[in-house]
Amino acid sequence: MSGRTAIVTGGAAGIGAAISRRLAADGAAVAIFDRDGDAAKAMAASIEEAGGRAIGIPTDVTDRAAIDAGVAEVRTRLGRPTILVNNAGLTIAIPFLELTAQTWNSALAINLTGTFDCCQAVLPDMLDAGWGRIVNISSSSVHSGAAGLASYVSAKSGVVGLTKVLALEFSRRGVTVNTIPPGFIETPMTRRTADSGFIDLDEQIAKTPVGRIGQPEDIAATCAFLVSDEAGYITGQIIGVNGGRNT
Repeated sequence: MSGRTAIVTGGAAGIGAAISRRLAADGAAVAIFDRDGDAAKAMAASIEEAGGRAIGIPTDVTDRAAIDAGVAEVRTRLGRPTILVNNAGLTIAIPFLELTAQTWNSALAINLTGTFDCCQAVLPDMLDAGWGRIVNISSSSVHSGAAGLASYVSAKSGVVGLTKVLALEFSRRGVTVNTIPPGFIETPMTRRTADSGFIDLDEQIAKTPVGRIGQPEDIAATCAFLVSDEAGYITGQIIGVNGGRNT
């Protein structure tokens, strides 16, 4: 990926951090967008210390003006972005009848509208280059549903639909768009959900055919392939990384 510039949203922790590190290790210059600006800058610094090239940019994906400003900064500091990984997201666990319109709209803003805005902000650079890769991180819960996660599952289902539409609209212009719905992955968000009592870690591992919890690096490896030149004939696809679940 030498010469490529990538943006990873939510790139300072969990799956996003693993993706940021992997793309940098593969030679891309990586811009880490995260609403925790200090964490984004710390992650960029660790990548630079390891010999990669990265910058951290405080960015809330629910703020379109901040996204546009962040993309402009990437162009200035790293060059035109032609790889976008939409990873920023938030699980909101609330029983359906307790779900307020405000919480519903917040979940959509973070998990779906943020993906839409980032794609709109970066696609012009990809079209100018005649080459682009977009990977949207959705969720395996879109296949099975999940009680108590109405807003999250609905938003991530929208990400899958958006992926398919963008793939059809831009494939002839050199841009591929795919989605990875992660299975049960070891992340800080997963641990918080388990600590709240919403899920049981041992039970979830027992339901996974490979017999272990997934690691962020499992998602990063698949993402690295999908943004490569070798994946140019793959677009509009749902690439499950789930240890054999939800297949």
